[in-house]
Amino acid sequence: MDTLTKHVFAFEDGDGKNKRLLGGKGANLCEMTQIGLNVPPGFVISTDACLAYLDSPDGDLTAGLMDDVHAQMRALEQKTGIGFGDSENPLLVSVRSGSAMSMPGMMDTILNLGLNAETLQGVIRATDDPRFGYDAYRRFIQLFGKVALGVPDAAFDKEFEAIKEAAHVKQDVGLSASELKQVSERFLRVVEAATGRPFPSDPYEQLEIAIKAVFNSWGGKRAVDYRRQFNITPDMANGTAVNVVTMVFGNRGYDSATGVAFTRNPATGENKLYGEYLVNAQGEDVVAGIRTPTAIDQLANESAMPGLAAQLDTLRDKLEAHYHEVQDFEFTIERGQLYCLQTRNGKMNSIAMVRTSVEMVREGLITKEQALLRIAPESLEQMLFPHLDPTIQVEAVAQGLSASPGAASGIAVFDADRAELLGKEQGNKVILVREETKPEDIHGFFASEGILTSRGGKTSHAAVVAR
Repeated sequence: MDTLTKHVFAFEDGDGKNKRLLGGKGANLCEMTQIGLNVPPGFVISTDACLAYLDSPDGDLTAGLMDDVHAQMRALEQKTGIGFGDSENPLLVSVRSGSAMSMPGMMDTILNLGLNAETLQGVIRATDDPRFGYDAYRRFIQLFGKVALGVPDAAFDKEFEAIKEAAHVKQDVGLSASELKQVSERFLRVVEAATGRPFPSDPYEQLEIAIKAVFNSWGGKRAVDYRRQFNITPDMANGTAVNVVTMVFGNRGYDSATGVAFTRNPATGENKLYGEYLVNAQGEDVVAGIRTPTAIDQLANESAMPGLAAQLDTLRDKLEAHYHEVQDFEFTIERGQLYCLQTRNGKMNSIAMVRTSVEMVREGLITKEQALLRIAPESLEQMLFPHLDPTIQVEAVAQGLSASPGAASGIAVFDADRAELLGKEQGNKVILVREETKPEDIHGFFASEGILTSRGGKTSHAAVVAR
């Protein structure tokens, strides 16, 4: 590959139409920045750089790539007024994947990168909030440990549950600063025990390891399974971009939140903002289904965030007016300030596709020809899926959040591997039952008639894939 080829693009400079080069997420971040939406500053590393890295026999990044990354980080420092690795007022970033075609939850994300023992104290001093600092730190250690260093989630979960049990709390929001400090210390020991070396403390070393990890996730089992299931060929999407984005925090207190929303209901097509949010949380909590979130229409009742519901409605209108399509977007509210973190075309069932097509033509957003081309003919069979007879009067054993169309029955199976064995290989009808679903369960999704979880909401990655 030509080493003079440009591989790194600031959001202000990237071509928002070139999803093959910048990935869908990166292209949309560039486009949203350029049309004036409130997007945290950042940059995109191209899919070409991913393919060059994956093709390298020595596992090396393209020559000069990290020099360009360092230059972009210096530019971020100028834009934000804070320093990457600065022990007084540190810049933290997220490192996110994004291919040309949307693959929810199939590749990896790392949040709060740049934290170490020194920068953690800088965060605590800058925010005057030790609980926030240790909460951000324990999240970073677990995500980086899992994604970049290959430490199993279960090793972290065991320590986390032990701390919660000792503190007599069920949710992480109930833990104090000192308890979260204990979690962080235990997590650091988990990483060292699993890898044989201390957790990396140099922010630029963390960044390079994270970039390679996100590139490697393109070839991970769940990403490969997803592309195979949905017939995504290299001509459609090849490689993942890496998006490095200034962190904004939904876990700064009760005037902060994180959420996922659709500009219209993806199950019914109703022309109304649809989504969920969590107060005092980070984005992975919503999309990973770790906690059960609150319906978006309750945001207007949050006394600590006045006016944010109206701002979200305005953002919704701007996204649809620009993209002429139903959007699935992620947002963070930090101390009452709304940020849009990403947007993509919303995945909907066929009922919603039909209704939104008709209504968007009436509203002048799309033409009749575009409306017809929006709907894949084979997707219309969803309208014939079995449903529970609404006229039958029976007492339900339990009720939950219906995330996708239709009704299902089968053998309850509590493990994704077993679901694949019984469902795909032996031809049984199975229901995958989990406390929460994780991207690693994707092969079990495809083998199951239905998915039932005890935690998570309608906009979690599992729900989006199921729809």
